[in-house]
Amino acid sequence: MEEAKTTQMPTTYDPKEAERKWYDYWLKGEYFSAGQRADAEAYTIVIPPPNVTGMLHIGHALDCTLQDIMIRTKRMQGYDTLWLPGSDHAGIATQTRVEQRLREEGISRHTLGREKFVEKVWEWKDRYLESIHSQWAKMGLSLDYSRERFTLDEGLSKAVREVFVKLYEKGLIYRGNYIINWDPAARTALSDIEVEYKEVQGHLYHLKYPVKDSSEHIVVATTRPETMLGDTAVAVHPDDDRYKHLIGKTLVLPIIGREIPIVADEYVEKEFGSGAVKITPAHDPNDFEVGQRHDLPQILVMDETGTMNANAGKYNGLDRFDCRKQIVADMKELGVLQKIEDHVHQVGHSERSGAVIEPYLSTQWFVRMKPLAERAIEAQKSGNGTQFIPDRFEKIYLHWIENVRDWCISRQLWWGHRIPAWHCQECGEVHVAREEVEQCSKCGSTNLTQDEDVLDTWFSSGLWPFSTLGWPENTDDMKRFYPTSLLVTGYDIIYFWVARMIFTALEFTGEIPFKDVLIHGLVRDAEGRKMSKSLGNGVDPLEVIEKYGADAMRFMLSTSSTPGQDLRFRWEKVEQARNFANKIWNASRFALMNLGDFTVEDIDLSGPLKTADRWILHRLNETVRDVTRLMDAYEFGETGRLLYNFIWDDLCDWYIEFSKLSLYGDDEQAKKTTKSVLAYVLDRTQRLIHPFMPFISEEIWQHLPHEGETITLAAWPVHEARWEAADAVREMELLMDIIRTVRNIRAEVNVPMSKKIELLIKPSGDDTLTILNRNEEYIQRFCNTSVLAVGLNVETPDKAMTGIVTGAELYLPLAGLIDITQELNRLEKELQTLHGEVERIEKKLRNEGFVAKAPARVIEEEKVKLADYADKRDKVIARLAELKG
Repeated sequence: MEEAKTTQMPTTYDPKEAERKWYDYWLKGEYFSAGQRADAEAYTIVIPPPNVTGMLHIGHALDCTLQDIMIRTKRMQGYDTLWLPGSDHAGIATQTRVEQRLREEGISRHTLGREKFVEKVWEWKDRYLESIHSQWAKMGLSLDYSRERFTLDEGLSKAVREVFVKLYEKGLIYRGNYIINWDPAARTALSDIEVEYKEVQGHLYHLKYPVKDSSEHIVVATTRPETMLGDTAVAVHPDDDRYKHLIGKTLVLPIIGREIPIVADEYVEKEFGSGAVKITPAHDPNDFEVGQRHDLPQILVMDETGTMNANAGKYNGLDRFDCRKQIVADMKELGVLQKIEDHVHQVGHSERSGAVIEPYLSTQWFVRMKPLAERAIEAQKSGNGTQFIPDRFEKIYLHWIENVRDWCISRQLWWGHRIPAWHCQECGEVHVAREEVEQCSKCGSTNLTQDEDVLDTWFSSGLWPFSTLGWPENTDDMKRFYPTSLLVTGYDIIYFWVARMIFTALEFTGEIPFKDVLIHGLVRDAEGRKMSKSLGNGVDPLEVIEKYGADAMRFMLSTSSTPGQDLRFRWEKVEQARNFANKIWNASRFALMNLGDFTVEDIDLSGPLKTADRWILHRLNETVRDVTRLMDAYEFGETGRLLYNFIWDDLCDWYIEFSKLSLYGDDEQAKKTTKSVLAYVLDRTQRLIHPFMPFISEEIWQHLPHEGETITLAAWPVHEARWEAADAVREMELLMDIIRTVRNIRAEVNVPMSKKIELLIKPSGDDTLTILNRNEEYIQRFCNTSVLAVGLNVETPDKAMTGIVTGAELYLPLAGLIDITQELNRLEKELQTLHGEVERIEKKLRNEGFVAKAPARVIEEEKVKLADYADKRDKVIARLAELKG
């Protein structure tokens, strides 16, 4: 592909133009495609697939930005990188959205029928996937679209069937009647972790159940009196003296009149409430277990919509909550309602529909989780597991898998992977198979129907790291890019997704699915609140990009985040990031105006370098080393701080200003050297910032002298010993200290920078004198001196403004400059500050605890600081004496 043609940089940066131009350029050049570096080490990320339910939110933007930063960095470091895109069919969420849309048109899915309804959902998926693609492009994500997957595509469907059949054959998938979490709104089962518990102000109803043929009764308490219609026993503890004489006797269920036994079970807590518990096996998970032990009947009193059924007697047809009110009124009238207490308790709600969950007896498909968990626990504890960042999330993960319960995987939906099981309508035999079963192996009948249910969405997304690479086939991609290198995800789906991916990967590939898991927090609003539709505080990434550009949004999100911690979205931070982008643009534009037709071949750093040249190369080298180390540790916030400080302070505020002396001077060799340094440093700077700000860095880099087609494939900078220059750092620190001090004095006495001043500098020794003489032009230029005198024996004026820096004393003669009284006041304040610093460090060094525990290096640093402050203090005291004398 031809190198991009560029023209002179515009005065201002236009994010919209750059984003459109360069993303198209990258895609056309196929720069994001994996498999082009056969001899390189592979580095793989599979994107956490967004649901095809609508637009991406700001949390997706954070998640994707962190992944893109890592994939772009590794690509530049020479890895064969694959960032595999894809999306999730999101069973309940998507079906709910489509049904809602159809209802607005007066259509129900039942009217359409299964086949037509599923066609509608596919249309929805195609429309919203196109929208997701558009958003990925606007964010600048370097995804390999040639390998894009969808959880319902044929390849992944094959993997799902393979896993289901193999787990079934091993006895790890089974079908049975169990209490499950039922969503009456979505009319489907939910797994435990799809239930959100909320604190609700409710009531505790105390009901009297009479003992048959006796004047006695037992009081039971319940928060759901409507379920008493399905009671099949009352349980008491076998050692409870209050009830021992009643065990085995019969109670008469009020209203219904059904006779139910009193059973003894250790599940009952004697000290809690009345010590007697109503048992409703079809509507409570604990009651279900008690019912199994005592062979109690299971009576469902509701249907799948939460409406009371025929088993509810006269309440048949009532909504469950209306039934509750009516039963309470009837119990009160019968005199069996002893009391009602206010009661705050946790009530399960569907994460998808928001409906109150109903524990419900149902025939469902389950995965036995314990055997799968044992393998994952062993891998983690043996040191062969996944590395969690931050590592505290490993404990959370282990705690969950060590206490895992069987997973209900069937859903009563039409959108999703249909369960690969066929039921014989003649003999009831169930056939689980990879392909359609046409004849019953037991009775020979051809009258078979496929199971109506679909699999939980997390079943297919749990296979994502390897199913996307072609498993169960041993594809080239599977051999090349698996296990994956990194998973980036929020802490809120460790249980839903991360754990299940590890379980299934170990079971079916024998390896962990990813080496590292980087856990990030949620993006909250400026007040720290979770973003939600009800609060109206959500942020659309496209709105941020429209206003400030993708680079500003990416830099703000990534550098405001700390692994595992939530971050607050603040518009002012995006504005600061935009201002940073403009700073980079303006600095680069200045440099390019002065580089002219400078080429890569013209860059020559072998000649004599000035102090400022050596210093900026040293600082760049340090920044390369530290940024690379921090990126490997996923410390994006600290990385951003280092890049910001280097670019804004060192490069823009200091070096570019210093470079003007050579660029505008007559020394052609010095001019060429400065151009070489500018071109080299700006090139490396754009590479370092590229993973964070891909668009502006590409735009600038294409204007700079460069080799290659795109910065996307440019080599990542490496630390080079040749640029180490500690002496140049000391020199520049002295020069910057002098310039800052002089500028501060000017500001203090209202002397503008445009007014020339007389400056006398008395160095502390010959070394400092040599440094000052070598860099005299910088001091003259940036202090704007009419007279500059530097010497060990420089004659100090009686009346002058003074400044003390490490290694030198500065004097600005007062004549026509300042008021002496003001200067005395200033020196008194400075002396007070220096006194405080000396006393603080002396106190610290007298502290036996500090001296005993602190490393020798830290103690030595404190001693050096003490000597420096003491020296400055002595000089201020001497100057005060001179002025007062």
